Amino acid sequence: MADQKLITLKINDQDVRVSPGTLVIEATRRIGTEVPSFCYYPGLSLQAACRMCLVEVEKMPKLQTACTLVATEGMIVRTNTEQVRNARKYMLEFLLTNHPLDCPVCDKGGECELQDMVFRYGADSSRFIEEKIHRPEEKWSELVYYDAPRCILCFRCVRVCDEGMDVKALGVGMRGANSVIIPNRGDHLDCEECGMCIDICPVGALTSGTYRYKTRPWEMKYAPTICTHCSNGCKTTLSVRNHEIMRSNNRDLSGINKDFLCVKGRFGFDFTKHPERVKQPLLRRGSELYPVSWEEAAQAAATKLKNVFDKGGKDAIGFIGSNRTSNEENYLFQRLARQTFGTNNVDHHRTVDYTGLVTALGDRAHDSMLTMEQLYESKAVLVIGNDPTNQNPLVAWQIRSGIRHFGTKLFIINANEIKLTRKATQFVRIQAGHEGAALGYLAHEQGNLAPGLVEQLVQLKAALEAESDVAIVFGEEVSGAAIGLLVNFGSKLPGKTRYMALGDYANSRGAADMGVLPDRLPGYAYTDNAAAREKLEQIWGGVIPSHAGMTTPQMVEAAQAGKLKALYVMGANPLAHFGALGAGRGQLELLIVHEMFLTETAKQADIVFPAASAYEKDGTVTNTAGEIQMLRKGVEIMGTRSDFDLLRIVSHQLERLGLGKAFHYKSPAAVFEEIRKTVPGYSVQPGALLEGAAEPTRLGFSRNGHAPYDVPVGLIRSAHDTLFTSGTLGRFCTMMESLPEAAETEVTS
Repeated sequence: MADQKLITLKINDQDVRVSPGTLVIEATRRIGTEVPSFCYYPGLSLQAACRMCLVEVEKMPKLQTACTLVATEGMIVRTNTEQVRNARKYMLEFLLTNHPLDCPVCDKGGECELQDMVFRYGADSSRFIEEKIHRPEEKWSELVYYDAPRCILCFRCVRVCDEGMDVKALGVGMRGANSVIIPNRGDHLDCEECGMCIDICPVGALTSGTYRYKTRPWEMKYAPTICTHCSNGCKTTLSVRNHEIMRSNNRDLSGINKDFLCVKGRFGFDFTKHPERVKQPLLRRGSELYPVSWEEAAQAAATKLKNVFDKGGKDAIGFIGSNRTSNEENYLFQRLARQTFGTNNVDHHRTVDYTGLVTALGDRAHDSMLTMEQLYESKAVLVIGNDPTNQNPLVAWQIRSGIRHFGTKLFIINANEIKLTRKATQFVRIQAGHEGAALGYLAHEQGNLAPGLVEQLVQLKAALEAESDVAIVFGEEVSGAAIGLLVNFGSKLPGKTRYMALGDYANSRGAADMGVLPDRLPGYAYTDNAAAREKLEQIWGGVIPSHAGMTTPQMVEAAQAGKLKALYVMGANPLAHFGALGAGRGQLELLIVHEMFLTETAKQADIVFPAASAYEKDGTVTNTAGEIQMLRKGVEIMGTRSDFDLLRIVSHQLERLGLGKAFHYKSPAAVFEEIRKTVPGYSVQPGALLEGAAEPTRLGFSRNGHAPYDVPVGLIRSAHDTLFTSGTLGRFCTMMESLPEAAETEVTS
């Protein structure tokens, strides 16, 4: 910001330059001066309830609350005078009037803001001799407990639930010294169970059902990683003791999500210790799967794969990858298919059309993708399809935050009245499946639409044309040719229009970027692009086929009909998502699966390798906005191995049998170095990733003479997960499954 737009004030005899409208408490923090507060929280409305942030301001007769005082030109502020220190001491004495001195057993011990302030500013004795007011602890849900005597009535929890989450599940009851926080259903919560109230609480009034009375902060190790559930890429810090995850939060406000986590990100981690985890390789003998050694399972997998390849050739084997495994694992998986077996029969469960978006944008793709930060700062957002609150919670949070902080205008086209419509400037309701027709009208003003809908679309178009730099987000409802119409419309809007496709799972975007696709190589180059194939062949060795392979539905159908002899499945459940009901594996001769649990597909397999989860491995993932982030191993589960290790093991066994070349990478980092060189858009700086940054991809794409892109009907299939389901993985998140809100939702496979 230019110097002339800044104002100058003096804090403790030090000149400070800040932008107009800055609060004094923020100005002090920028120069490292502490002004304590309990009720103030960035991004929430101002409360001035705790009176801990009082400061002296020259020419003002009384102490002022720094959390509500706006800095002005020439203001002189003092934060550490005797009067200020006494005010803090007396305020703490007052807060402790009814506060139980149970720090040794309080879950917040060692992380409590009140505890820290009392050590720093408090008195060693109290003048209050009255009996403290006692209330029994309340269980609001399986995840949230409330201890009223510990509450200091800062109202952070009430505000974040109301303003941040737009749920309004908490309020204040009673008056004066008897005031308490009350849930929206009398004695229990009925909400999204995000747990934001727990982490935002400065004391131990709100505690977590997963963590309470189990350990202490200094007894744990901390692993910053990326949530394994939806595609938004929220940073989460795993608190680990003895290789068991005790809790998950993001209290340091790092990551693209800052302080936000949904119920899955905060509480959906206990699947790692579920008793049904597969912890030993399984080999089919007759009709049953039996535990075997790693050596026997790896040799059997390689021998059986080579036998099928020798008899049926490269078109006899199909590879179905995962939208939860890391970029490095996805890259090696499609390389195994293309380099070792010479087939493009490689795909994954696609939950949104990333390929269609990149193709429609063409050479504009590198700077037309919308990041999470840009979504938050957008002045106008158009949402088409999807239900971000349930399917992409961080996207919904960013939109709500933008509306609160910047006055963002929200426009929605949807077949359902989703929660975000409460915040919308305009909501256009259409029939399911008519999204393409609506976009056709917006792009070309053509189409057979009902007069009432046409009138609404005309109003929507006029409103968007009055905005600049519009952010457009869409779900599975818009794919193929419809994305072309969307980009055509967006290109006519003022400023720079940016796009975000909303997928389902943690690395759905990464799987597509890494080329786990039958007609695209890493970076979306068509398989018949000779230059792209030659570049990969020089690094990999061998010949990459030029013709497109089969999609996931085609492979499952061919397998069940006996036209495909073998399927190699990594972290996916295709027989549940794409198989005919009750058909099972059909006439498939060989089915190899990497999996954490015995899913519908794993139960039909000949060989099952026990795989590690995202919380048990290193690597990178790419969120739905195309931002690359680091995975870091938090725990180690005995008996499992990462898919990176499993692919290396199989490749060595295949090389021993004379088929292909083994993967000699020593770590996922070595694979990522190759990805940086071979995948367009991924030449980011590793140092930034190591520091915890989210680095956006910069894709470049050329159609290379191909016709406009479209997709077969049924290829793009969202699981339509809710806040309490997460595909197959959600079944094994015990704490989430115990919630009444989860019981009310439809569990997906």
